Amino acid sequence: MVITGIYYALAFTAAGLAVAFLSRPAFGLPLFALAAFFLWFFRDPERTAPPGPHAVSPADGKVVGIRDAGPGLTRISIFLSPLDVHVNRSPIAGRIVRVDYQPGEFLIASREEASERNEQNIIVVEAEDGVRVTFKQIAGLVARRVVCYKRQGDNVGMGERIGLMKFSSRMDVIFGPEWEILVKERERVWAGTTIVARRKPS
Repeated sequence: MVITGIYYALAFTAAGLAVAFLSRPAFGLPLFALAAFFLWFFRDPERTAPPGPHAVSPADGKVVGIRDAGPGLTRISIFLSPLDVHVNRSPIAGRIVRVDYQPGEFLIASREEASERNEQNIIVVEAEDGVRVTFKQIAGLVARRVVCYKRQGDNVGMGERIGLMKFSSRMDVIFGPEWEILVKERERVWAGTTIVARRKPS
């Protein structure tokens, strides 16, 4: 359970108790329902990344685009709906060499231009052999806050929790020429468990 969900749940539970005490108990039920919703929304299930020379999805959601992102680069875009788990995980094991917050707009996260124009955190993880994977936590129309738990210089394991995106939002993952993309557009992926790319033989 993400601590944010507990804060929301406590606030709505307290409000529900106050309303129930000051008026009728039934009037507090919608607030209790909201408390239960936030506990569910900010769920954080345990997951284990499959071992191997590959990268896992950093987010739950649906692949909405696979595009060229420059010479030798491929970008996978994942849209998170309000029903998805919003905890984010590192796609590979390595050292975080960049964490860069960039302010921006709050366009609908599924739109192509959101990748460059929306508020976002850019995170780069470098494996032991120097190969890097870049991923972006991108805010959306509803999700107006992206949170990264890690700092530059931190070591992370494949599938390790690295942050949170609140409500619907978008995750972009950028792979270099060392990677073979394994997912397709409209495919469902799960953070920390779905293999989205694998290393090409050297």
